[in-house]
Amino acid sequence: MLTTHPFDDDKLREECGIFGVSGSSGAAALVALGLHALQHRGQEAAGITSFDGHLFHTHRAMGHVAGNFDRDDVIRALPGDVAVGHVRYSTTGETALRNVQPLYADLSTGGFAVAHNGNISNAMKLRRELVRRGSIFQSTSDTETIIHLVATSNYRTLLDRFIDALKQVEGAYSLIVTTPEGMIACRDPLGIRPLVMGRLDDAVIFASETVALDVCGATFERAVDPGELVIVQGTEIRSIRPFQAVAPRPCIFEWVYFSRPDSIVDDHSIYSVRKGIGAQLAIEAPVEADLVIPVPDSGVPAAIGYAQQSGIPFELGIIRSHYVGRTFIQPGDKVRHLGVKLKHNANRALIQGKRIVLIDDSIVRGTTSLKIVQMMREAGAAEVHMRIASPPTRHSCFYGVDTPERAKLLAAQHDLGGMTDFIHADSLAFVSIDGLYKALGEARRADIRPKYCDACFTGAYPTTLTDYDESATVDQFQMLAERVV
Repeated sequence: MLTTHPFDDDKLREECGIFGVSGSSGAAALVALGLHALQHRGQEAAGITSFDGHLFHTHRAMGHVAGNFDRDDVIRALPGDVAVGHVRYSTTGETALRNVQPLYADLSTGGFAVAHNGNISNAMKLRRELVRRGSIFQSTSDTETIIHLVATSNYRTLLDRFIDALKQVEGAYSLIVTTPEGMIACRDPLGIRPLVMGRLDDAVIFASETVALDVCGATFERAVDPGELVIVQGTEIRSIRPFQAVAPRPCIFEWVYFSRPDSIVDDHSIYSVRKGIGAQLAIEAPVEADLVIPVPDSGVPAAIGYAQQSGIPFELGIIRSHYVGRTFIQPGDKVRHLGVKLKHNANRALIQGKRIVLIDDSIVRGTTSLKIVQMMREAGAAEVHMRIASPPTRHSCFYGVDTPERAKLLAAQHDLGGMTDFIHADSLAFVSIDGLYKALGEARRADIRPKYCDACFTGAYPTTLTDYDESATVDQFQMLAERVV
């Protein structure tokens, strides 16, 4: 069985998407709508947990939101005016129903449901200690570590127990928690993973991206700040910041690929920023060509920016079918090869005899780029030049993004010439790390800590990596979070 997303298989996988509603009748239906808008962040599984004032109700399933949460009987089985949902692509833990979130547990303080976007980078160490002390884990997800830390905390109130748990974890997290006392939304002190807050009439809504607020008709209020806990109890909303302040380091790849183009981050349109990255790429890596062609769909905004800056016409030289299922059985290599064209096919009449510039957002293993270049040559392209709207991905992510081990990253194994030869392109170029920051309206200085987490490009990890193999190469110079003075 082979995925029919051949150009998506070599992408950095989106972390996860979370969505929570407090104070709306039929909250689960709103959560299902919000999860639809966040489906791009995780296509492996989805789940919703609701609270009706007395009991918690959960429905979790493998697969997409559509097909699992578009049935009346499923939504009716999730009553209450408080609900939290999750779409998942596994970064830790196996692909199994027991790892599908929200995770739920009955604690001494009552029910506790949690949806998590990110990755706890010391979860293995914490888990070993918790098991030694008698904890019994029901999943292989790092998120369950948080539940056990709350359950075993010696603090009296649930909120204090939750804060105590968070102070023991390392890495990245945006969390939405539902308890009988109310809903809690929070981000890690560095704000690596995103989380925003909105309003729909009297309801408070939390989501991974602003586009999910748009889809359900909510009004964006603000981002949840790094290190902030927002507590919603009925109509009361309060905010606390229990962690020592540190300079934030949000994930820069949200701008490059993860977020939907119609989302807004820090008052900037993701779509506009991606066009700006493409324009910067045209300045840094010009080439004589006849057409600029995006790799759909993630390369489109950058390709528009490249075309506008360079003056080379933008054309859709790869046509994507949106009506192919995720998998189907392919008996034999010949049919397997033909299956690639079910999802993407070259626009031969346009490409033949042309010098083309292919724009994509990233190169991970390089296998996708190799397929695309080969497709262009088979369609008769005279020259194929590859331009990438991010710097070379040379390091693995440990903060909730499913990246291959470093030995499988093309840029970690080859220089630019070697990568060009591997994908069989006439030329290859990446936007520089400085150019990427410039497109974001920032400057990356080597003598101070950067504004964003760009460890996948630079190896400058913003936190300690307790569970990481110490024998591997990590830039320890910028490992510890810089304190704000």
